[in-house]
Amino acid sequence: MKKNPLTAFCVLISVFLLSCSGNKKETTKNESATNSSAVTSKIKLINLDPGHFHAALVQKSMYPNVNPQVHVFAPAGPDVDEYLKKINQYNGRVESPTEWQEEVYTGPDYLQKMLAAKPGNVVIMAGNNQKKTEYIKTSVEAGLHVLADKPMAINTANFNLLKEAFATAKKNKVLLYDIMTERYEITTMLQREFSQLAEVFGTLQKGTTAEPAITKESVHHYFKYVSGAPLIRPAWFFDVAQQGEGIVDVTTHLVDLVQWEAYPEQVIDYTKDIKVNTARHWQTKLTPSQFKKVTNLTSYPDYLQKSVVNDSLLGVYANGEINYQIKGTHAKVSVIWNYEAPEGAGDTHFSIMRGTKANLVIRQGKEQNYKPVLSIEPAPGADLKTFESALQSGLTQVQKKFPGVTIEKNGSNWTVTAPEKYHNGHEAHFGQVTEKYLQFLSTGTMPEWEVPNMIAKYYTTTQALELARKKK
Repeated sequence: MKKNPLTAFCVLISVFLLSCSGNKKETTKNESATNSSAVTSKIKLINLDPGHFHAALVQKSMYPNVNPQVHVFAPAGPDVDEYLKKINQYNGRVESPTEWQEEVYTGPDYLQKMLAAKPGNVVIMAGNNQKKTEYIKTSVEAGLHVLADKPMAINTANFNLLKEAFATAKKNKVLLYDIMTERYEITTMLQREFSQLAEVFGTLQKGTTAEPAITKESVHHYFKYVSGAPLIRPAWFFDVAQQGEGIVDVTTHLVDLVQWEAYPEQVIDYTKDIKVNTARHWQTKLTPSQFKKVTNLTSYPDYLQKSVVNDSLLGVYANGEINYQIKGTHAKVSVIWNYEAPEGAGDTHFSIMRGTKANLVIRQGKEQNYKPVLSIEPAPGADLKTFESALQSGLTQVQKKFPGVTIEKNGSNWTVTAPEKYHNGHEAHFGQVTEKYLQFLSTGTMPEWEVPNMIAKYYTTTQALELARKKK
């Protein structure tokens, strides 16, 4: 699909004017004063060691101010091959094909080559997490902006390195950001929105360890389809030393959502606002045939032999649970990995926010046809007529931001329904995160809470990992 040159020129001028005005105005409370250098020229992407399919999903669509030429630096092998295969698929599709031009360097010195050449100004990272934190720090030291897939840290040593990276990014006036796709899932967005309506939700309860104020559970599957094709995972994905345990991986999203929903646009200081109470982890066991189906490998690599149990089963610490307090509020997050979803299902999400007037619950089970559904459930003893009146009034406020959202009474509860246009799917969320990041780059600023809250998030997950391992 060809672009109109005049349109592209206008977009570029608009971004330039926006960035100039952004540099002149005073910093507001929702902006970071640490990064004042806006990217006013064409953005040029570098994709460093792409080993996870998320690296390709960032490029599933085109962006107005991003150069179609992408420089790739990676070791030769199946990881970069799978990434390039997906990019070719996007370029060759019939509907809205992309126009990426991949310039690829493969070799053992790929990182040194990238740092020497620096052919772009934004580095995309989605791959082996064992090296990712070092990649991040090295890139920001070189003056490059970084958009990284989660997790950016998989243990305490990584967390300390990540803190240094954020300090360096501030010094070098570059933006370091992680890809939090779940903020763009419509039922989660609406859960957050309704929780801000005091007449409907009341205030967030403090909860207890036994009954947290916020609970989030995510169920994932090793075998799945991505962009219409069976996903082939690299063998290192099953090595917790390289991928990270589940308690520091997918829980990153869940901890992020707890912060984002319970304390929107508020700074979380991990040194005083976070307390990890308990944590546990356990294994998912795969058979050799299951491992073969998801990796295309007929045997376990040497580095996985330490995880083989009962002679042939591969045990992976993919599951984890964290009970913690954030600003005195009890929260629980957990992640579960199964081999394959039931027929008609996929990855699922459960979430509850307990308010003094109502609970906001997202369910995604068989009863919901494996689609996330938000339910508003009044507190026991509430006058339903009075509550419904308040809810109808609150709905009007929500509809200003999300036109077309409706509610339907279901017994003593209400089901929230969003128009289909809002249900754009997980893969599309990568484009939405990237667009948000590009907005940050155009002004050179991020909301002031983003960086401290990223640090708080990775402190929570890595501290939980330490606690879970101590209990073994």
